[in-house]
Amino acid sequence: MSIVSELLAAGARQTPFEIVRAAYGELYVTDLEVSERFYVGLLGMIVSARTEDCLYLRGWEERQHHSIVLRRGLVAAVARLGFRVRCERDLDLLAAELSDRGLAVEECSGELEGMRRAIRARDPFGYPLEFFCEMEQFETQAQRFDLHRGAPILRLDHINLHEPRVEAAVRFWQELGFVVTEYISTDDPATERMTGAWLRRKPSVHDLALTMGRGPRLHHLGMWVGDPMGVLRACDQLAAAGSVAAIERGPGRHGVSNAFFVYLRDPDGHRIELYSCDYYTGDPDHVPLRWSVTDARARSFWGTRAPDSWYEESSILLGPDGASLPTQAADVDERTQRSPVMA
Repeated sequence: MSIVSELLAAGARQTPFEIVRAAYGELYVTDLEVSERFYVGLLGMIVSARTEDCLYLRGWEERQHHSIVLRRGLVAAVARLGFRVRCERDLDLLAAELSDRGLAVEECSGELEGMRRAIRARDPFGYPLEFFCEMEQFETQAQRFDLHRGAPILRLDHINLHEPRVEAAVRFWQELGFVVTEYISTDDPATERMTGAWLRRKPSVHDLALTMGRGPRLHHLGMWVGDPMGVLRACDQLAAAGSVAAIERGPGRHGVSNAFFVYLRDPDGHRIELYSCDYYTGDPDHVPLRWSVTDARARSFWGTRAPDSWYEESSILLGPDGASLPTQAADVDERTQRSPVMA
């Protein structure tokens, strides 16, 4: 039995705590004013709060205080990746679970505006994870059509990690209760390897994606848009504003997730996906969908091929000492598995 078969057979663990969904990402940016023009002026996100060195943003549908935090830093990097749990007791149970796994857990309440209690831990791969249960709330602006700007971006949908140890990471997240919905793998049953995995807590395709590649790094934050026309509208607006160079890949449609997408790069190179049109996955007998790594439709059901930058470039993580975490290369490259014409 291959490691992929073992993972799928094991499935998601029933946990005593409940992680609800992916909730936010905090990014270091080198010029906060330039970043504000991109995220607020061009993409149209709402400013929930600002401090001298920080900007808190949310989508038009979101009630929670923030889903993207931009913090002024010396280098562009990832500060933390946040997930919501159901209640405060879940924080205690999760802290105990992570501590039992040998991970250092710390309380980090009050570090972000609008946040109450939170805990932080680095997972075994180096990602700075944060978990919380309560955040300051706003009224939704989903129907303020008279005010909408940008696509508009409605909410954060998922976090995608660039990770060379995909199978080990899948096992870790399954043990935290995450469910595999789709995956890409190589074809030999005896040596099958995952080159991508999509895992969820909320009943959509994913809260977390793992993309085989040099890591640990953040590949992108996925932001939900209500329909494909919103993706196209955002592209038109970027082009009209003279920022067409921000469009890295797409528009197009993924085979995996069925998503209509476009990938953007912010002024520091952080990648943002505008994402729409995935599907319901909440039934208990949902069987993960497999895509062959040789099937070009997995990454691009239609649309232009993914550029090399999409496979090779991602946001670095900072360690506890403030230095960038070392990365390692993956031992499987999707691009070598199929014709470059079809990639």
